[in-house]
Amino acid sequence: MLEFRTQGYNGYSVKYSPFFDSRIAVASSANFGLVGNGRLYILGLTANGIVAEKWFDTQDSLFDTAWSESHENQILTASGDGSIKLFDISLNQFPIQSWTEHAREVFSVHWNLVAKDTFLSSSWDGTIKIWNPTRAESLVTLPTHSCTYSAQFSPHNPSLLSAVSSDSHLRVFDLRTPASASNHLTLSVPIHTPPKARMGVAPPVGIPPSEALTHDWNKYRDSVVATAGVDRCVRTFDIRAPGAGPVAVLPGHEYAVRKVSWSPHLSDILLSASYDMTCRVWTDGSAMGVGQQGAQGQQDPMVFGNGRELGRMGRHTEFATGVDWCLFGAEGWCASVGWDERVLVWDVRAIMGP
Repeated sequence: MLEFRTQGYNGYSVKYSPFFDSRIAVASSANFGLVGNGRLYILGLTANGIVAEKWFDTQDSLFDTAWSESHENQILTASGDGSIKLFDISLNQFPIQSWTEHAREVFSVHWNLVAKDTFLSSSWDGTIKIWNPTRAESLVTLPTHSCTYSAQFSPHNPSLLSAVSSDSHLRVFDLRTPASASNHLTLSVPIHTPPKARMGVAPPVGIPPSEALTHDWNKYRDSVVATAGVDRCVRTFDIRAPGAGPVAVLPGHEYAVRKVSWSPHLSDILLSASYDMTCRVWTDGSAMGVGQQGAQGQQDPMVFGNGRELGRMGRHTEFATGVDWCLFGAEGWCASVGWDERVLVWDVRAIMGP
């Protein structure tokens, strides 16, 4: 396990470069993001451990970062002052572009993985905005009417995007549809809805709505999305059947889940980072066949589906806020970041049980 200390700055987000297997970016904030500066670290993985290749200081906290899919040296940041900045890591100090349309904190940024010429941002102001890096104004504004913690383009379709927000809904937008009254909104799935009851099985436990903090599209199954948040459960949904409730419910975290990320190598594996200071690896059960629900499933009434926890990493000593998989090389390497001012790079396979 490799470690780097972001001295004086608490980590919020970590992202591997899509171009280099040895480059990582970390968005961090002084004073836990409550007040003060932010810092974007560009880290290199070397034979001598993790080294800081460069960093950029910002006037306000940084909550998220996203590498450009079209330029190996460019990277976005999401800031607490409502701004989005584009940095070029081959240059010093200042961003090459800045956008300031959001009225509140920007909590997520995500680059279009298919079209590669657009990116999006989501904010506490209740909007998602789509941008082109060469344009000074946003291309489209999509209202969610609630604090939007996470938004993403589908990795399978350049016109599909999704968001989760404080009203406990997963929204899917299709930019090919007419804007009309719905503003491209095609689906709004209540995350807290219990799964449909099945014959001969006790009805699933229902819970009140709670804020959804994170979500991620499956990299292999183009209709499957995982969500997680304040209620401590990871859920997977199939957007082809939005009324059917979650396909899998994976309880286990002791506090809110701050980040989920599907594996880029295996269709059923995902990672989560939580305020309980652990990062956990899960299977949603889709690759294991039916009827393999273990003893844990009988103990916890929230469990649904054949998914289960495969292992956990508990080396963080404060909230674990971000996790990301390495796209290259062996299929288990990932990076995690937390409020303990530490970036950890580790192998998921080392923590997985039998």
